[in-house]
Amino acid sequence: MNRFFSISSSFAVLALLPAVTGYAADAPKHPVLTGQAAFTDAAHESPGTRRHLTVADLPGPAPEQSVDNGANIVPRPENVLPRAPKGFKVELYATGLDNPRLLRTAPNGDIFLAESETGKIKVFRGVGPDGKAQQVSVYSSELHQPFGIAFYPAGPNPSWLYVGNTDGVVRFAYKNGDLKASGPPQSLAELPGGGRLRGGGHWTRDVVFSKDGSKMFASVGSHSNVDDADTHPEEFHRADVLEFTPQGKFVKVYAWGLRNCVGEAINPITGELWCSTNERDGLGNNLVPDYVTHVQEGGFYGWPWFYFGGPSGGRQDPRHPGKHPELQAKVITPDILLNPHFASLEMLFYEGSQFPAEYKGDGFAAEHGSWNRSNRGGYEVVRLPMKNGHATGEYEDFLTGFVLPDGNVWGRPVGVTVAKDGSLFVSDDGSKSIWHVSYVGR
Repeated sequence: MNRFFSISSSFAVLALLPAVTGYAADAPKHPVLTGQAAFTDAAHESPGTRRHLTVADLPGPAPEQSVDNGANIVPRPENVLPRAPKGFKVELYATGLDNPRLLRTAPNGDIFLAESETGKIKVFRGVGPDGKAQQVSVYSSELHQPFGIAFYPAGPNPSWLYVGNTDGVVRFAYKNGDLKASGPPQSLAELPGGGRLRGGGHWTRDVVFSKDGSKMFASVGSHSNVDDADTHPEEFHRADVLEFTPQGKFVKVYAWGLRNCVGEAINPITGELWCSTNERDGLGNNLVPDYVTHVQEGGFYGWPWFYFGGPSGGRQDPRHPGKHPELQAKVITPDILLNPHFASLEMLFYEGSQFPAEYKGDGFAAEHGSWNRSNRGGYEVVRLPMKNGHATGEYEDFLTGFVLPDGNVWGRPVGVTVAKDGSLFVSDDGSKSIWHVSYVGR
């Protein structure tokens, strides 16, 4: 059954509105869409709309629905900008970039960007009167598909800049204000897979440190969509979060069965590790949801034999009938179920003060957008409401409008980071840009 609506003429009008359209933070809230109404597509994403999917809403497998409906990237029309809630301003901060991916903010306020395909880390400093970066520098080049970026130790004066290359973790000696690396990187730890050119499969590697600084977590996606890890040695230590010491010594598999934990973050209230995960393809338009969740130490999240939502923990993937019944009850249901095939990438927790107070402690995640779905979904940045550091289970459309009424795509969010002043930066590898989102009041 197709649970999507056709693209309406009203969406065509909305897509051409300025960036400051939407709903004010102090305006009456949209009702939370639940049940089958919580399934959506890009034509019906609208700033302020909340959705709450649960495992009870999930359909059975429908592999006959599986399609290759990848994004057709077109130039951004001149009069089209991303749409944010009312009271927010969206400006183009940088463009003409090479495969802009993950963003992280240095303690001094510099914005670091991984340009993964060209092997570079770039630094952006300041915001000029025209809204553009005042200074741009290449911090390092000739890296191996860099993605994750982390400063260590925590606090105002880190000594190291860590980078998650596709084949390992490296670090640079760092001091505040460095626009270029002072020397070559130090190799710390090898990571399995090694990317499209060095082993295949999911190539992104994020890196974060525990709140106390004693642990380094590196996320490694699977080699495949749903290969049996028992019989495919290339899946060894993949679809995992791996724990290392800050010096790069392997400690253990911290959590497993996460098909592709792309973005990692530490919850500032609870200290828990969180991740933004791409789930499997091939089971239908509305299965399996991508998710954002806290990651339990030793936790099993189902891949490849199960996915969440069964009466006894996990539902058996029909491509692995009868496999590992002893693991079914151990499958953990994630905290926030997104729509399926959203391709959830970088995430963070908002600790700034520029946005309205109700945003404090909430999460944001970039949804790169679907390919294995008949109606496009994702292509937005979502807000993740929290209460005392714990997810409500809902998510809210925050930055939308990257898909045109004809279904063509001009932008694909990848990275999110909070500037020192509390505004939000979003990288977009569709238009090869960075967007700056700031709150300007009612």
